[in-house]
Amino acid sequence: MSGNEKDKEYVLEAVREHDVKFIRLWFTDILGFLKSFAITREELEEALESGMGFDGSSIQGFARIDESDMIAQPDPSTFVLLPWRPTEASAVARMFCDILEPDRKPHAGDPRFVLKRNLDKAKELGYTFYVGPELEYYYFESSEPPPKPLDRGGYFDLTPLDVASDLRRETVLALEEMGIGVEYSHHEVGPSQHEIDLRYADALTMADNAMTYRLVVKEIAMRHNVYATFMPKPLQNENGSGMHTHMSLFRGEKNAFFDPDDKYHLSREAKSFIAGLLKYAPEICLVTNQWVNSYKRLVPGYEAPVYLSWATRNRSDLIRVPVYKPGKETATRIELRSPDPACNPYLAFAAMLAAGLRGIEEGLDPGEPVERNVYEMSEDERRERGIGSLPADLWEAIRIAEKSELLRECLGDHVFEILIRDKKIEWEKYRCVVTTYELETNLPVL
Repeated sequence: MSGNEKDKEYVLEAVREHDVKFIRLWFTDILGFLKSFAITREELEEALESGMGFDGSSIQGFARIDESDMIAQPDPSTFVLLPWRPTEASAVARMFCDILEPDRKPHAGDPRFVLKRNLDKAKELGYTFYVGPELEYYYFESSEPPPKPLDRGGYFDLTPLDVASDLRRETVLALEEMGIGVEYSHHEVGPSQHEIDLRYADALTMADNAMTYRLVVKEIAMRHNVYATFMPKPLQNENGSGMHTHMSLFRGEKNAFFDPDDKYHLSREAKSFIAGLLKYAPEICLVTNQWVNSYKRLVPGYEAPVYLSWATRNRSDLIRVPVYKPGKETATRIELRSPDPACNPYLAFAAMLAAGLRGIEEGLDPGEPVERNVYEMSEDERRERGIGSLPADLWEAIRIAEKSELLRECLGDHVFEILIRDKKIEWEKYRCVVTTYELETNLPVL
């Protein structure tokens, strides 16, 4: 019996054992919004074999109305019970789905397929891609503006100021009940800002886990009558929320990024991967930082990276290499600090991988690490050292992305063209808004 057939048998047995009445089929649109519809257990066996048809014309970036028929094919290896639903009677479970065309070919607009295609390329080169993201978020009293934090706690606070510690604990327990490993959880720098770090996993599993994580955080918050948001910069003059992503390539059981003889313990592949990320970070920024608001976070002074540099200790750089600890060769990794938690994790992980692999293919060299605070350098000094910068706003990110051969190849024509089109629409809408800042500074004097 194949692994897939064993997974199907496990799902059917688990549904019987736990008296599961409804199974939610999950997938995402191009922008990373979670979509779902439910089937009953009576439909489950057929769904596992042939998938479930649905109208894809209303899903962002999926299909035109004249070619709207789609198939959601459940991945039985992603079956879990939803712990916030009843578990004793009429329990509810979920599975992630791959989206197929009526002829059962993968749908080009499915972000999960985009990531799978890039992972297949890595596999052909002998690599498995592992990631560990740190998704930050804020708790507010409600979703109504202006946002009102629950506390005034700070980084790592364990005091009455951190009133959301119970929310974090309940969220961690729910994630672990769903089989998602958690390494750390703590209060972040901003008021009512928090972080839960997921344990390293292969990129496809982690993309599924990240989508689940965002929903669980919001579900637990809603149960306590508060609102959780992954908006990159919800509070002016406070730290934004990032998705610092740790990543490594493995060849079998061996970490391809580790070299015991290098002074930084980094292999040639690791350094070229870093160089690829540095070179192509501006081109993939539209994926890792896809919203107008994303670029309010990417400004100097709030721990978010702006300049294209790498370091082993300095946290102002785009890429940080955590210090090697003897005996921890498998933990050798690099950390990309620019992505934010409002991205589509499937597309973001695919773009990071594509940039790094291109660096390896081109034999790029990142040069020596920059262990000074890049923000304190003059513009001339940064120019002399060849330190570029990320796009300053969404429009600049769009203009760079639409010329990127790497991003088009990574995403495929379908996703690439729809993403560019949708982001231009978002920018045009934003460009026409008269902001409070303009009214407060211009109206009294003009």
